[in-house]
Amino acid sequence: MKRRTELILYVLSIYVILQFCWWGYHLIELTKEAGTESYKINRRVTMIMGEGSVFLLILIIGIWQIRKSIKKDIELSERQNNFLLSVTHELKTPLAANRLYIQTILKRNLNKKQFDELLVKANEENDRLERMIDNILNASRLENKALQLNREKFDFHQLCASSIERFKQLSPQTSFILDANEKTLVSGDQLLIETILSNLVENSVKYAGNDSEVTIYAKVDSGSFVFGVKDNGSGVKLEDQEKIFSKFYRSGNEDTRTQKGSGLGLYIVRELVRLHRGKINYKNNSPQGADIQIELRND
Repeated sequence: MKRRTELILYVLSIYVILQFCWWGYHLIELTKEAGTESYKINRRVTMIMGEGSVFLLILIIGIWQIRKSIKKDIELSERQNNFLLSVTHELKTPLAANRLYIQTILKRNLNKKQFDELLVKANEENDRLERMIDNILNASRLENKALQLNREKFDFHQLCASSIERFKQLSPQTSFILDANEKTLVSGDQLLIETILSNLVENSVKYAGNDSEVTIYAKVDSGSFVFGVKDNGSGVKLEDQEKIFSKFYRSGNEDTRTQKGSGLGLYIVRELVRLHRGKINYKNNSPQGADIQIELRND
């Protein structure tokens, strides 16, 4: 429907512009027929042509703005459709896995080790489902400006260490490095900064691939707290670097994409950083990979 609206806008815009040109041509011809010796006629024609040109310029600018808005709405609609496809699959997967684990426990006579392994796997799927639901709820709260900061002093090093322990269980093939001084006290909303960190680490683990290296770094410098997450994966394509923080945005085709996700993680990170009145930047890691760096006030 929006593509059709865009096509109609183009047709009407071209028609209006051509019509203006046609009227201007006839006005000039009528002036010639009336005689070039008439000073008053020439002056009025010049005035009409000048005002018409200004109106035409305003019309073209308006059409361009409308086209830009329609294009933005179309892109958002496509990302929303991709989000629905993705999140439907993502919600079904842990539910189906847990159903299989429960059926296995009920129908088979398992020993203690097998029973515990299935429970651990079921708990991991529940954690994954909980993170996805939290992201959806956080995105909704951010959209409605319902999140409030609860600033406090806390130890960022300890927060990173506990996050790494959790991700080691979820992704044992990934090598995690913590580059931050012990007792790094920072000021901010601990729960929201933990959400930022978890989304960044999960994003790096997801896109860096198997046997990757993920580094969490942090430093306090002149009243600012700088931290980030970098990996040694393939990084982000140049044309996608400005879009990765957009809501629902995921590069590639949803039908052929292999990475899991909803397209909300980095959007939530950006909005939570803005809530802290901070800055977020994407940088290419050296020699390869992605590096997302955040700077917050630490007063």
